[in-house]
Amino acid sequence: MPNLRLILDWSLYRLALLLAAPMIPLRLLWRGRRERGYLRHWNERLGLGTVPVGALWIHAVSVGEMRAAQPLITALRDAHPGVPVLLSCMTPTGRATAESLYGSFARIVYLPYDYAWLMRRFVRRAQPRVGILMETELWPNLIHAAARAGVPLMLANARLSERSARGYARLPALVRACLQRITVVAAQTGADAARLEELGARATHVTGNLKFDIAPPSEQLERGAGWKAGWGGRPVLLAASTREGEEALLLRAFADAAPANVLLVLVPRHPQRFDEVAGLIAAAGLPYQRRSDGTALAADTRVLLGDSLGELFAYYAACDVAFVGGSLQPLGGQNLIEAASVGRPVLVGPHTFNFEEATRLAIEAGAALRASDAADLMTNALKLLADALERTRMGEAGLAFAARHRGAAARVAGLVPPLGA
Repeated sequence: MPNLRLILDWSLYRLALLLAAPMIPLRLLWRGRRERGYLRHWNERLGLGTVPVGALWIHAVSVGEMRAAQPLITALRDAHPGVPVLLSCMTPTGRATAESLYGSFARIVYLPYDYAWLMRRFVRRAQPRVGILMETELWPNLIHAAARAGVPLMLANARLSERSARGYARLPALVRACLQRITVVAAQTGADAARLEELGARATHVTGNLKFDIAPPSEQLERGAGWKAGWGGRPVLLAASTREGEEALLLRAFADAAPANVLLVLVPRHPQRFDEVAGLIAAAGLPYQRRSDGTALAADTRVLLGDSLGELFAYYAACDVAFVGGSLQPLGGQNLIEAASVGRPVLVGPHTFNFEEATRLAIEAGAALRASDAADLMTNALKLLADALERTRMGEAGLAFAARHRGAAARVAGLVPPLGA
């Protein structure tokens, strides 16, 4: 019966891939209308890009995972300085992030789509010494191709929410077969480890969250301090990594409640939405400027649109209070560790299931507050902007919270399968 279930799950997965095949180029063309990076490097998506042979291979799907890998990559390069590094991703923003962080030493490519022949080609051409899949990248044909080629795989910084676990459980035999081919799993929390083990993972270890080990870059902290000085001492509320459906709520609450001297810095999560969000700000009737214009902040500007890449730490350094997006809508939230590590009070909405443990710990530490909706968020933000002592207390709590949970990079690096000669 288990074999029959595995055959059924594989059949359903292959059927889904077959049905999706004609849509892939159309989807790339459609997404390329707003984000030109989707129109480039199609050969890599077919497993035809140039790759180093015998590299340390790390796959990080997009921006968050690529940045989270930084302390692990640093630790592994220190331990194995002569081993080439191959990084794969799925999105143009993930690729741009990888180029900015690792472009001086790593080969960066798109991972092919999860068709068996493409994954066999990718693994055969790269012949990696080991593969590290960041967070929860379970691609069945990739995992099967690596296992057949004798490439040990590690799931690093692994997280699995209850919602995602329910999704994976729809193909239980296929997911179990995938997880049992993973050599070692380094989970962020005990709850993540338990959910992965229930689905079939073996050799599971709780190592903490790599994002705690990301040090705020000094040049970005200096850049943010310079921005703040140029903004004339105005109170600054940052809305970072906002997602679709959140900006309109935030702008309405801001327009209704915020005094004229408060500056809202609005940084959408996805760059392809910059123009869309600019339209939302204009529709709200709020005078605004774009960071990309590079002009001095006008006295009557109410909103600064953060339409730049790779400057999130600078935005945190420039603000007085930070809201971390993806949490007003049921999207699971975004990483709040960066804001805490810069010493800023953090606000989140009600939906943080993708970062459940980190959010809970931050709130318990007094570094973050949870709001029930946009109006409640704005009320809390304005209270904090008016209370310097409370902002200082929360900021110091955030610094202590971030420092207390560091060390995951060394623990994960110690579990990486041997790289060989």
